[in-house]
Amino acid sequence: MGPERKALPRKIDLQSCGIYCGMQSTMQTIQIVLDTKLLKAADAAAKRRRVNRSALIRQALQEHLTRLHLIELEERDRRGYQAHPQRLAEYLRWEETAAWPED
Repeated sequence: MGPERKALPRKIDLQSCGIYCGMQSTMQTIQIVLDTKLLKAADAAAKRRRVNRSALIRQALQEHLTRLHLIELEERDRRGYQAHPQRLAEYLRWEETAAWPED
């Protein structure tokens, strides 16, 4: 058998939306207020996933910020297409190319 390989640490790279929580990020302790039912649900979810409460909340916040960033990008694109709609000549050529051949 060959030598065992150690897995390289995997970093979560979300720099494109302005957040990064990888190997060299720094942690800060914060205080938040949660509804009792939400806290119990978070604790139950953390237990099921076998992570602590902080890790669960960090992951949820990262996912939420990523979703918000995607929504902002979609809005920017939507506004751009509304301000500069495609002309018929721009996509007609592609429509003809993508058409199914006639039998």
